[in-house]
Amino acid sequence: MFYELAASSWGAEEAEALQRVIASGRFTMGEQVAAFEREFAEWFGVRHGIMVNSGSSANLISVAALAYKKDRPLQRGDEVIVPAISWATTYHPLQQYGLKLRFVDVELETLNMDVSKLERALTPKTRAIVPVSILGNPAALDVIRAFADAHGLHVLEDNCESLGAELNGRKTGTFGDLNTFSFFFSHHISTMEGGMVLTDDLELAHLCRSMRAHGWTRDLPPDTPLFERGSSDHFEAYRFILPGYNVRPLEMEAAVGREQLKKLPAMVAARRTNMALFQELFAGDERFIIQRENGLSSSFSFTIILNPSRDPDREKVFAALKEAGIGFRIITGGCFLRHDVLRHYDYDIVDRIENAYTAHDLGFFVGNHPHDLTAQIDRLHTVLDRVCS
Repeated sequence: MFYELAASSWGAEEAEALQRVIASGRFTMGEQVAAFEREFAEWFGVRHGIMVNSGSSANLISVAALAYKKDRPLQRGDEVIVPAISWATTYHPLQQYGLKLRFVDVELETLNMDVSKLERALTPKTRAIVPVSILGNPAALDVIRAFADAHGLHVLEDNCESLGAELNGRKTGTFGDLNTFSFFFSHHISTMEGGMVLTDDLELAHLCRSMRAHGWTRDLPPDTPLFERGSSDHFEAYRFILPGYNVRPLEMEAAVGREQLKKLPAMVAARRTNMALFQELFAGDERFIIQRENGLSSSFSFTIILNPSRDPDREKVFAALKEAGIGFRIITGGCFLRHDVLRHYDYDIVDRIENAYTAHDLGFFVGNHPHDLTAQIDRLHTVLDRVCS
């Protein structure tokens, strides 16, 4: 294919890191994981990093931590404000812990949560908000954080698509009480599979560490606030305090992550160079609605929504893209309200959902990669200019 949706960002350094782990003979979570957690947290200026096997698992143990914290834990029936567009595992852990979702529409231009609707989304049962920065573009995280603080809400920031982005000089993935990241193949850094939780809260960090590994106490220090150790070392070595999971990462993943983190600033810069060309070609063209940058985007991909006022034929566009060898897909997970799984959810909708449906029905995205895509973006523009003339 001429223009792929995703491309590898690995080089010789990642292959050498894998070989070092193989030579060590230690493959499950160990020194490499601990080092990557420390380096990743330091890069963000956050106290605690907890690596897991995916960004989805990062969301899962974060919701679990909020459900088991000592003071004001989330409880079944509590309400959580969420955007109408995101990936499925932004929502699934909330449902699995018995929470009611309050869906808020997105802005058509940014594709992020429309914060003008937050006051109407709030009820006496609202306990948390989950902001998502879509495809590298920072959500209005400053507004959301201030709103949450004013109303005593927990913030779980899903930053799985936006590693390396910034808002007002502050890195996304630092605005939440818990902040989650994904290291899947197509993401800003890739560890094969993998994810991370960042938090400044000691109790939440220890809850995440325990939930990551069976609800076990093994990874917790002696001064943990979660429990008091007994006198029997035989029992304490295999003591379980929470109904946890096994979502541990591998040493190979962490070793690769350490190398990828070193390259992240340059890779984001390359993505932003591609984004500048995309914006130059498509901005101001009334046939297309492209994502308006909020803050400093790390540009996961390029979104295009066919302007509904022009009665576009998206299937004709898709046929032309396929013929030109250009990969495309739904924007993130599309509007979640369109998915069959919603029948298993307790939810309601704040006001009307319009923009998320438009993005679902008339939108798509093409890939962005950390290398020069001038030829690919030029072909994309040529094809769309012709088919949408």
